[in-house]
Amino acid sequence: MKKIIAFGGSTSQTSINKQLATYAAHLFSDAEIEVLDLNDYPLPVFSVDLEKEGMPKAAQNFYAKIGSADLLVVSLAEHNGAYSAAFKNLLDWTSRINGKNFQDKPMVLLATSPGGRGGASVLEIAKNRFPFQGAQVKGTFSLPSFYENFDVNNGIIQPEYKAQLEAIVRGIEF
Repeated sequence: MKKIIAFGGSTSQTSINKQLATYAAHLFSDAEIEVLDLNDYPLPVFSVDLEKEGMPKAAQNFYAKIGSADLLVVSLAEHNGAYSAAFKNLLDWTSRINGKNFQDKPMVLLATSPGGRGGASVLEIAKNRFPFQGAQVKGTFSLPSFYENFDVNNGIIQPEYKAQLEAIVRGIEF
């Protein structure tokens, strides 16, 4: 059975991006799904001085989780037009283990926000950057106005957006 690792790029306990990543991962059939919480990977702010003291276990554990996946489903929170600080810090640490920290894994890249742009800025940054870090981006999807278009029990409730994400999922073989 194929393994999907899904996570939201946020440390919010009520992360809408974690909710979207979880929903999207469950659209795939016949897969084991593991949803990660960035709060389980606490790290000091990266610096070369701290790196000289050794690679933190949390960074090693996160890197190992990525390595265990057959597919990554990642939904990014947008903070001031870019990644959340916690997610960027995790990328910084794991990139010191391997510059290709996504380990040539296929990835579905998502973003959502309460606003009408649905995290479009961070999605664009990641879509262009992640291939250099070893991600094989197989599809991207932005869900605008999360609270109007997503229901915790039913997932995406706006038919057009639901159809867009389902088409991406159908098109991915891993």
